Amino acid sequence: MRTDSVTITELAAIAPAPSIEYHLLSPMLIVFAVGVVGVLVEAFVPRPYRYATQLALGVTGVIGALIAVILLGGTEATAVMGAVAIDGVTLFLQGTILLVSLLGLLLIAERGAVPRARSGPGTWSRAAAALDRGVDAFTPQASAVPGSAHELAAVRSGVATTEVFPLTMIAVGGLLLFPASNDLLTMFVALEVLSLPLYLLCGLARRKRLLSQEAAMKYFLLGAFSSAFFLYGVALLYGQTGTVSLPGIGAALDKDSDNATLALLGIALLAVGLLFKIGAVPFQAWVPDVYQGAPTPITAFMAAATKIAAVGATMRVLMVGTGALSADWRPVLAAVAVATMIVGAVMAITQTDVKRMLAYSSIAHAGFLLVGVAAADTAGIAAVLFYLLAYGLGTVGAFAVVSLVRDASGDEATALSHWAGLGRRSPWLASIFALLLLSFAGLPLTSGFVSKFAVFAAASGAGYTPLIIIGVLCSAIAAFFYIRVIVLMFFTDPPTPAPTITAPFATTLVIAFTAGATLLLGTYPQPLLDLANRSAHFLP
Repeated sequence: MRTDSVTITELAAIAPAPSIEYHLLSPMLIVFAVGVVGVLVEAFVPRPYRYATQLALGVTGVIGALIAVILLGGTEATAVMGAVAIDGVTLFLQGTILLVSLLGLLLIAERGAVPRARSGPGTWSRAAAALDRGVDAFTPQASAVPGSAHELAAVRSGVATTEVFPLTMIAVGGLLLFPASNDLLTMFVALEVLSLPLYLLCGLARRKRLLSQEAAMKYFLLGAFSSAFFLYGVALLYGQTGTVSLPGIGAALDKDSDNATLALLGIALLAVGLLFKIGAVPFQAWVPDVYQGAPTPITAFMAAATKIAAVGATMRVLMVGTGALSADWRPVLAAVAVATMIVGAVMAITQTDVKRMLAYSSIAHAGFLLVGVAAADTAGIAAVLFYLLAYGLGTVGAFAVVSLVRDASGDEATALSHWAGLGRRSPWLASIFALLLLSFAGLPLTSGFVSKFAVFAAASGAGYTPLIIIGVLCSAIAAFFYIRVIVLMFFTDPPTPAPTITAPFATTLVIAFTAGATLLLGTYPQPLLDLANRSAHFLP
């Protein structure tokens, strides 16, 4: 049989089947497999058994993937014909993503009851009592119109939304692939795989449904625009170099870096997609609205894991693919870092909602991370790796604390005025939140201090002294609004009526772990710093 004068045998010889190194891809394959099985669970397992099944699958899958990452320690190889790179940076970031994903999964799985205030006829009926059972962060019927009879019926029947588990696992799989992508098309696929589930998850809040849906729509529309810019940047880089492989792009630019106009435009457009995910200026507008509107467990997971993966992907693109043009992009990246630190720190001062305050804090931290990326050397990479782990754990813990403070109706009390006097009603919770805020501010004996010191030291070694000065000033500004919250919690009279403090097991466990890690990494950081230094290299 002939096809256009070429036999099938000849075609097979010209285009041999790619080899797939499954053991190198095992962390991602485990997570994706759990996500697919979770979809089947939703289709075939009876509703009363779905929650326990999905939770067991998710936790087992994440732990299994984390073990696979540990077993791959020291590996330096490419997989799938060079499309995926497994090196020190990849494994460190994948381990960090899986650790914060495990903590995020525990927050997502929380199903504690939050009593409602009851007064008046009918509020003690069986139907009203049903509204108190199984209250979690997610709407029981996402397809229903907010406040409709269908949604109320789902609430009264005690329906629990378990679709969040496979969606989360698919997002985790995309997050694992994103910083490991060794060519731009694979990176774009990973970007979409991690983004689409997050767009859905952001719109599933049980309370304030319209705000949640608005946040999801904003995130989706802006994310779609940023993905289009990313893809256009891929096209321009391909036009300049004739390849989408990052090592191939790097080799082509090394040979002809003087005539690289298309490449510079391509880097600029790629940066739109990457900086959008990081939450850096001028692509940060979505961050406060989405962080406020999304269910708090999703906010915690997204704020930590997405930033880790996006910063890792940015470092790989800049240092593996476009290192020959570092003299062009490093000053621009430094300017972006300055703008991001200033905007994040200044805007956080004006916030009256704790989730929005933490969102602008996240923007400021994106600027500190970019300081380390701008150093563009081994010290900068190691500092960023340490910073990402410390920041990820602290962020998950901070949003977990937010989920425990409730008003009389059972809603999260996110207004800062409701946090007045929290230290008197719940000293342990207020103390842990104060510890996490002080870590974000960069005070000594916390992981935040070691993180900022590391990135500033890397920037100093790279000759970016002005970045350090601006970073220290922004840290001082940030310390003001962090300490303002601490003063509010411990030295201000509580409001009337005062919010209630819940203490569900899984969330309490997450808070205790993150607080302990913040202290441990602040007082004994050297083992992790050594690991980050050993991991701070990319495959050529």
